Amino acid sequence: MRFGVVARRDKETALKLAYRVYDFLKVSGYEVFVDSETYSYLQEFNEEDVLPLEDFDVDFIIVIGGDGTILRVEHRTRKDAPILGINMGTLGFLTEVEPHEAFFALSKLLEGEYHIDERIKLRTYLNGENRVPDALNEVAVLTGIPGKIIHLKYYIDGGLADEIRADGLIISTPTGSTGYAMSAGGPFVDPRLNVVVIAPLAPIALSSRPMVVPATSRIDVRNLALTREIILAIDGQFYTHLDPETEIRVELSPRRARFVRFTDEVYPKYTMRIKKKF
Repeated sequence: MRFGVVARRDKETALKLAYRVYDFLKVSGYEVFVDSETYSYLQEFNEEDVLPLEDFDVDFIIVIGGDGTILRVEHRTRKDAPILGINMGTLGFLTEVEPHEAFFALSKLLEGEYHIDERIKLRTYLNGENRVPDALNEVAVLTGIPGKIIHLKYYIDGGLADEIRADGLIISTPTGSTGYAMSAGGPFVDPRLNVVVIAPLAPIALSSRPMVVPATSRIDVRNLALTREIILAIDGQFYTHLDPETEIRVELSPRRARFVRFTDEVYPKYTMRIKKKF
């Protein structure tokens, strides 16, 4: 088996744990690679084992960090390798174990005592072209001027769903339902469901409410205020300014995020972390 190791870059304890994980796997006889950004912050790894995330061709990726680090890996890797997340973040919705459990978890992984949790992702097309990362959490269409609302229409499978004046529109996966979409009034969605949440962000009209649609739906968004620039945000990690007339289409991605899990329980972890968040 081949492993990749990635750590959050702003926390020394995460970088040191990354080296211990790297060393443990190397001593155990496995091929191990470290991403170049982790190496730039801690240069104790063998230089010949350093690769950009985009070049990772591994069987598993060990991520030491929070949800932001996992999202960075998801955006930049080309192969859907399963991720084992070791929580060095705040809440760690996407992570599986805490730092003190890291080597116990690695042993179980090496022994094959795990299962893979697959999550849907969303693909965004701008004027018919896909040139932004797939979203594991959400696609957000936002006002380009803070304090100024935008005027949008959005369509589901070709039919007009709503016309809104709001700060933006959030299109979320079940994985992202505990994040930005929930803050906008959307529901918590069981991550095992193949659905998408569409949530207007601070709409003027009380009738503009969040809705849940099948994940196979095609969602088209049109900006009606053609003098006002908009911002497209993917997972809170990728941002780009769009011309007002840009046609936005969001569909189910053919790719999936894959996570190493050691238990089938969903609700104890999620409810505990949601309560901690709020």
